[in-house]
Amino acid sequence: MQHAEAKFNRNSLYLTLRRYSSAVTDMEQTILLPSLLRDVPSDEVWDCDAAEESCRDLYDHYLMFKAVRNTVESGLISMDDHKAKKHMTLSKTLEPLLDTDPEDIFCFHLRGLFSVMSDLTKKTQSLTDKYMGIIGVSR
Repeated sequence: MQHAEAKFNRNSLYLTLRRYSSAVTDMEQTILLPSLLRDVPSDEVWDCDAAEESCRDLYDHYLMFKAVRNTVESGLISMDDHKAKKHMTLSKTLEPLLDTDPEDIFCFHLRGLFSVMSDLTKKTQSLTDKYMGIIGVSR
């Protein structure tokens, strides 16, 4: 693994996505009973960001982290009706960017992707640590 990563810059998109995938794999291998996460509230601020959505429990986050990893690895994006509506709203707010230079748009989205994937990696690791606390084991 070290040799394969040596040829990439430590901040490359490939390594960022691999770090996330590894964090989710670690989470899956550590969390043997995901149902223990049901009804356990998260203390993260980002949980209550949408007015129409209620705060989710740690089990919902567990499922979301796995779904994002599967999407990253497969490249297939499936959207249910709720996600499609959110996507359309987001697309409309980003319409002014369409008149921008394609390289600028690419850089904008790449920075955003790095930010989101790094944040998801940290949150995945945090969820794993919280599970360890629930079962009474420390790392």
